[in-house]
Amino acid sequence: MVVELPNILIRKASREDLPALVAMFAADALGGHGDTTEAEAFPDYLGAFAVIEASPDQTLYVAERGGEVVGTFQTMVTTSLTGRGSSAMIIEAVQTRADMRGQGVGAAMIEFAIAEAKGRGIRRVALTSNAVRRDAHRFYERLGFKPSHLGFKMALK
Repeated sequence: MVVELPNILIRKASREDLPALVAMFAADALGGHGDTTEAEAFPDYLGAFAVIEASPDQTLYVAERGGEVVGTFQTMVTTSLTGRGSSAMIIEAVQTRADMRGQGVGAAMIEFAIAEAKGRGIRRVALTSNAVRRDAHRFYERLGFKPSHLGFKMALK
């Protein structure tokens, strides 16, 4: 599905979008994910893209403005026995290009994901945000998200 909002086009990502996406993630000093634009890392991104693209429960999106990729996010749908067998959409890896922040790109991406979830009859959307991203937390709260859980992670490598 392709949706065009005022000056913003949101569509599924393609392989051709990977260099722009990798550059956005690599430029993120707060994320701490170890992303890089080094050529030897590109096969890792290609492999991840192939897994996402093949999954019926995951979708990687890009936001374009003026023909340039200015944002990205990924959605995953998970179903559990809790909530009487309900499904949830997890919004992950939300990133707006640094020079485009504050211009409605992030809000358009989140609103798109919420509309997708509603259209699929999903009862809840969820996302996590790095604890140091105070601006992002205020942004998500403005959009109606409520902090409700404490998350934990464990690095395995």
